[in-house]
Amino acid sequence: MNLYSILENFAHPATLFFFLGMIAILVKSDLEIPPQIAKFLSIYLLFDIGIKGGEELFHSGFNGQVLTVMIVCILASFLIPFGMYYILKRKLNVYDAGAVAATYGSISAVTFATASAFLESHSEPFGGYMVAGMALMESPAIIAGLLIIRINRKDKSERANSNFGHILRESFFNGSVLLLVGSLVIGYISGQKGEEELEPFVSEIFFGMLSLYMLDMGLLAARRLKELRKAGGFVISFALLFPPITALLGIGISYLLGYSPGDALLQTILLASASYIAVPAAMRIAVPQANMSILLPMSLGITFTFNISVGIPLYYFIIQSIW
Repeated sequence: MNLYSILENFAHPATLFFFLGMIAILVKSDLEIPPQIAKFLSIYLLFDIGIKGGEELFHSGFNGQVLTVMIVCILASFLIPFGMYYILKRKLNVYDAGAVAATYGSISAVTFATASAFLESHSEPFGGYMVAGMALMESPAIIAGLLIIRINRKDKSERANSNFGHILRESFFNGSVLLLVGSLVIGYISGQKGEEELEPFVSEIFFGMLSLYMLDMGLLAARRLKELRKAGGFVISFALLFPPITALLGIGISYLLGYSPGDALLQTILLASASYIAVPAAMRIAVPQANMSILLPMSLGITFTFNISVGIPLYYFIIQSIW
């Protein structure tokens, strides 16, 4: 592995389709993925990731490594928003800073899927139980974001438009979390028989479905980037610097805990990515004062783009160098 290998990720079909989508917006093409097709692709990816994770968990079983991953993911998802809030509050109001902090405490399942595909293309083994850790990182970040806003807002008597208990319920049972966790459990329970029956749907068409989804992500990211012109240099810098800085934290934790290189990359991606689906949706309901035109361009337009084009191969290069 050398620095030249970092450029190899650009030759990955999924990455190229992502940039094709961005180019389509820049040249004002009428290329688009119908909303219902895009929704199906996102459902498929969550299903695929969950099933594969459950199958791997079936083979490895619950052990100390699995529990360690789960604990690290839960703690990181809950604690990172608090640290990010004290950076963001320098320039953003309480509501925007809290919502953005929650977004960056959570994860991007598509970035995780892209990293998994990257490892498979490099024949680097990794544990499917990492999916269990990923499934646990949405809810703690949402809860942390809500707590941050409630603690720091000036008007303590102000109430959110939605009941706090309702938001907590949504954070644990929103569609993406439920599908991911449910698929993980089904993959684990069905075991070898389920693995054989789902093999064509789970494995053989995965890269094609991922490529189509990345095309749609490229279209969406390019549209969101336009909104960042109004946001200013601070939020752009934050969205760009967050991935490599937290990636170093993830690499350090993975090294100290004795992760394999493949698991280390996935743990790093979980810490260095940001949610642009579940958490923004929850924050939109719970904190209507938050500016979504800042949040989504940051997490999708910059952080996601950086991770799938530069971050994944860069983190892998660092991991390979240290391990």
